[in-house]
Formats: sequence, C-alpha cells, structure tokens
Amino acid sequence: MRKKVLAANWKMNLLRNEALDLYSNLDLALLNFQEIETVLFPPSIYISELQTKGNLSLGIQNIYFQNSGAFTGEISAVQAKNIGCSYVLIGHSERRELFLESDDLLKKKVNSALAENLKIIFSCGESLEVRTKKEHLSFVKKQLENSLFHLSEKEILNCIIAYEPIWAIGTGLNASEQQAEEMHSEIRYLLAENYSNKISEQISIIYGGSCNTSNAAQLFACPNVDGALVGGASLDKFSFIELAASLK
Repeated sequence: MRKKVLAANWKMNLLRNEALDLYSNLDLALLNFQEIETVLFPPSIYISELQTKGNLSLGIQNIYFQNSGAFTGEISAVQAKNIGCSYVLIGHSERRELFLESDDLLKKKVNSALAENLKIIFSCGESLEVRTKKEHLSFVKKQLENSLFHLSEKEILNCIIAYEPIWAIGTGLNASEQQAEEMHSEIRYLLAENYSNKISEQISIIYGGSCNTSNAAQLFACPNVDGALVGGASLDKFSFIELAASLK
C-alpha cells in the first residue's frame, strides 16, 4: 500500500525562532496523523537544531553530487545525512530555472543521495508554454527518463515523485483535479512500463503547485494523488494541519 506523504518546503523563509516555534507546534499537532509520512524541508542552517527538538522527518532542500571539495556554498549528501536529514528534495523547478540545473546534474544528485541512503522527493513538471502546446505528458516523461529511470527497482522504491506544474507554483493558480490526475496517472503508467505494476503501486506520487486548504480535499480525492509538496501553506501551522486532516 502506498504511503500518504505531506512535505513542507519552507524555501528561504523564517528566522531561527520562527522555525523553531513552527517545528514545535507541528511536531505536537501531527502526533494525531501517524499514518501520514510528514517531511519538513527547512533552510539548511536550522536542521541540526531542529532534529533535536522532535520526531518529524527532516530533509534538505538541495545537495551537490560531490562528497567534499572546493565547492563553495554547497552541501553534500554525506553532510546532510550527518546533521540528521533523512530526505532530500531534488529537481524543484526553482532549482531548474533559477540555478539552471540540468537533467544530467539532477541524475548525479539522485545517485549521490541514494549512495548515502537519503530518501528522495523528485520534482518534475511543465511550464505553461509546454502545457499550452499539449506537450506536458512527453515533457515530464523525458524529465523522469533522463534523471530517475536509470535506477534499479530497489533504488526507485526510495523515491517519491512530486508533480509540480511550474505555471501553478506561487501563482495562486493550481491544476484542476482532472489535470492533476491525468499527470499522476501517466507517471504511474511510466513507472509500470519501466519497472513493473508492483513497483508502480508502491511509489507515492504527490502534487505540488499552490496546494492549499481550499483545493486539497479535491486533489487528495484523485486516485493517483498520494499527498502534497506544500510551499506557502506550510509556513502556517493551522493551514498545514488542515492539509494533514484532508489527507488522513
């Protein structure tokens, strides 16, 4: 049975005390949602301190594929694991667009993360231009083939796939239930095609892209939507807890 997953991407937000307060509040409140895999991706400078404060899974928002060396400003999978991370976020559209991360670079990051036994939330998704041309399915297929589908069956089971339509991230727009289900169903088909039906049915596929309390229940009702990767709504404890209640 697939896990329900609710992941919070705090991005470059919150000061130290704000992060500690939010973590403490969520750690307590989410005790009522043990069946949901909840992962927080705070700014990396807070991870060491947060991991001593409770039991929620923590992830890092980015890694570099080398373990060490002269790579100023970067953090390796080895270092992320050492400070208490169990997850890493790879392929987010902001990394792809703002930092020009290619499919080949993401593939190297995937390999580095798995070598250190970090679980991966791998993001994929199309721009509005690609969707308008009705090329969204083939575009996401290529992203997965180039960066993820080289993995073995054992390795792919340590991955969660997050579909993030770029045109819906931070815009207030969001994919309709039909649009989300179409893509999630296609991704599950691709998993079955590249691996097996058994593997496909074990991998969680979550939605990201302005998921909030007003649309979550409809999205979570889709057969192939197993949760969400949440941005802005994860910075408010009440909103995030309400999302967990919708997913339960």
